[in-house]
Amino acid sequence: MWRQPVPVYHHPSYRLPLAGIEGAAGLEPRRAELVAHYLLASGALPVRALRRPERIAFSDLERVHSRAYLESLQSAAVLARIFAADVREVPVDALLAMSRLACGGTLAAARAALASRRPALNLLGGFHHAHPTHGGGLCALSDVAVAIAVLRAEGLRGPVTVIDLDAHPPDGLAACLHGDDAWIGSISGADWGPLPGIDESLLPGADDARYLGTLRGLLGRMPRHPCLCFVLAGGDVLAGDRLGALGLTLAGARQRDHAVRTALSGIPSVWLPAGGYHADAWRVLAGTGMTLLTGETTPIPAHYEPLAARFATISAGLLDARLRGDDDLDLSTADLMADLGGSGPATPRLLGYYTADGLELALEAYGLLDHLRRLGYRRFRVRLGVASAGDSAQLFGFANGREHLLIDLVLSARPIGERQVLHVEWLSLRHPRARFSPLRPALPNQEVPGLGLSRDVGTLLVRAAARLGLGGVAFRPSAYHVAYAARTWLRFVDPARQGRFEALLRDLGELPLPDATRAIAEGRVHLCGEPYRWEPDEMITWIAEGSDPSEPVVRPTLDEAIVSAERERCRFSQVR
Repeated sequence: MWRQPVPVYHHPSYRLPLAGIEGAAGLEPRRAELVAHYLLASGALPVRALRRPERIAFSDLERVHSRAYLESLQSAAVLARIFAADVREVPVDALLAMSRLACGGTLAAARAALASRRPALNLLGGFHHAHPTHGGGLCALSDVAVAIAVLRAEGLRGPVTVIDLDAHPPDGLAACLHGDDAWIGSISGADWGPLPGIDESLLPGADDARYLGTLRGLLGRMPRHPCLCFVLAGGDVLAGDRLGALGLTLAGARQRDHAVRTALSGIPSVWLPAGGYHADAWRVLAGTGMTLLTGETTPIPAHYEPLAARFATISAGLLDARLRGDDDLDLSTADLMADLGGSGPATPRLLGYYTADGLELALEAYGLLDHLRRLGYRRFRVRLGVASAGDSAQLFGFANGREHLLIDLVLSARPIGERQVLHVEWLSLRHPRARFSPLRPALPNQEVPGLGLSRDVGTLLVRAAARLGLGGVAFRPSAYHVAYAARTWLRFVDPARQGRFEALLRDLGELPLPDATRAIAEGRVHLCGEPYRWEPDEMITWIAEGSDPSEPVVRPTLDEAIVSAERERCRFSQVR
């Protein structure tokens, strides 16, 4: 371990408040909170070293950005262009608050690094596409340039270096730092044209060996004695990243961080995550944190599921009595009458357990209501009932002067094989303040756009099943995109059906998910030359008894010979 804990800056509002960004760009909007939880749970990050930033002042932003541009950020249309979102679902206040907090975190990390002459990590930042007069590429404000400008005003003298290891060129940062005593070195996979004054290496598709060799050369050319260094440790360098164009492995990204950390020994440095559009981008950032906090290069465990681990920790702090509403203080007259055999109606309970208040408490504790507030909803209400297929639960919220249905859920408990499982009969996650658009087209069976909460709700249902003593979670996906979202933790019960699904994933892998799911729904996908119709068969995951809470589920064991044979037999093609 390093002798003193490296400060890590994080805020709950670091989650990007755009419901469609995960599906559209492959961006994990929860990346910062998942990494913060992992670093704490692993013991690498002491609680005292986790720090909460404050919003940067507008007067400090004006040191870099024009006043006209800053005023324009009050426009949903301007933010929609920067964040590639539909203007009708842009929560202006929440997006600006997030961007200002990230800038405040980068400035605070820089001050901490200068005070200790050691590294500091901000879990959101590295917005290198923001220019003085405009933003782009998910970057509204130049946090690095603003931090440098504020520190210069406070008396910082001497050269500053920026090692930009995001997969894209630092176009905005170069413009913002023009005229400052700053050196910018960059390794990227995309050529966006010349950037005068930047030490830039273009390595499209580079693997670990080629990349690390180029990095050694870049570090050798860096000024020897900077007063401060910023490191943009991009998570978009992995092979298969949706928007990056490099080819690193997770081990290669960790070696990258270790090489930079070693080269900067004794130099105050601020580390920032920059971009990342891959399922494992959170692992890159977690690896950066582990490199700074412990110096270790041990990989993040392959089985570790950060959202499940975080929810398991929250679940352990929720009392059964509060969720059931059956502690003595909450016992209503009607419940007492029912318990004594009277005629009064008992309090409705979802699956005989959760009261409406208990379910609302759970949604609050797991952070779902906070996310919905940032999307513009208030005054939440839970209604429980009974549907033909099971128990129903609905969450309503107010926006624009009226109440909207946000979550519509029907659950039952029934046997699959020898175990009782939680069966999701119906689930609809609705964002009625948003509208479909070319940027976010309607998917099959969608009435309104989704909330961006499918992983959160799925993980919460696993926790609910575990609390109820059920053996798993099952459902029948109504369309390809629904099964796609669940593919990492559920499998089809029938091994041949699983094989066909894996063949579908393989053969439609180059298509954006919205295009693929619509093509299947519209009959434009053929299986071995014949029109293919989606098969809404049962998918399931089992809950492991006494398992590690970071791995609460067990993917079903199937006859892999059947899965493989069916996968190789099937060939899907798209017809125009």
